[in-house]
Amino acid sequence: MDRLSYRQLWRVLVLVGGFSAALATWADDALSAVQLLREGGCGGILPAARPLHHNALLDRAAEQWAAGHSPAAAADRSGYKAEATAGLHVSGPASSTVQLLRRSSCGTLTDQRMHDLGVYHHGLDTWLVLASAYVVPASSQAPVLATRALQLVNEVRAHGTRCGERSFGPAPPMRLSGTLASVAFGHAADMAVHNYFEHEDLAGRSPADRVRAVGYREKLVGENIAYGPKSADEVVQGWLDSPGHCENIMDPRFAEMGIAFAAGHASRRGLYWVQLLAAPRA
Repeated sequence: MDRLSYRQLWRVLVLVGGFSAALATWADDALSAVQLLREGGCGGILPAARPLHHNALLDRAAEQWAAGHSPAAAADRSGYKAEATAGLHVSGPASSTVQLLRRSSCGTLTDQRMHDLGVYHHGLDTWLVLASAYVVPASSQAPVLATRALQLVNEVRAHGTRCGERSFGPAPPMRLSGTLASVAFGHAADMAVHNYFEHEDLAGRSPADRVRAVGYREKLVGENIAYGPKSADEVVQGWLDSPGHCENIMDPRFAEMGIAFAAGHASRRGLYWVQLLAAPRA
């Protein structure tokens, strides 16, 4: 390679390096703008919020959002399991980023739920994804979640509700059953480990079969299952919004309830929920 070619190559490398540095600087400016506005409560008009952690997965999510995906879908596609997401898009020179964000996005910027941040820049456009990671509840939380689910169920039973086309009047409160909770957990864990979602388990047993197998004497058994909800409030509301599941919850014959969850291990990594409802024999 002659001397001229070396010079040409050097100029190319300098240009590429300068362009990459400019992009990095622009991204840093956007990140700094967000942190400044969060810590200052958007100029003192909102409560201050803690700084966000820059997350490389959310950088990819911001790029996915720029390509047309929603912030939530972009985060999921990038491997970030989010509890909550929000996206911000501004267009203009780096010097105006703070003002652009402050004018349009103060509420989102100072959202106390958000912990992480990613950024993608192209031309004069900057895409920011704010998110908080979803943390699978620990097994020690199971009693707390069960108590909350029971509270929600008994509240709706106390007042009555409409399940699709059917109206249900008030029903007596249910009580928690440790036995039913154990059976519910067994089925939730089995679905989570073996990556299926059915009332009938892989051994062909029905909910009533599983209840009888542990010595529970029942007159009637019902079961609700769900995949995906991240809290007791979300799963109970989902069942109430589904006529068949809602009818199970409102059936006045049921007196005991067990509820459990298990996290998936295969392609489905969300939570599997099982609610067992039963009328015990006297």
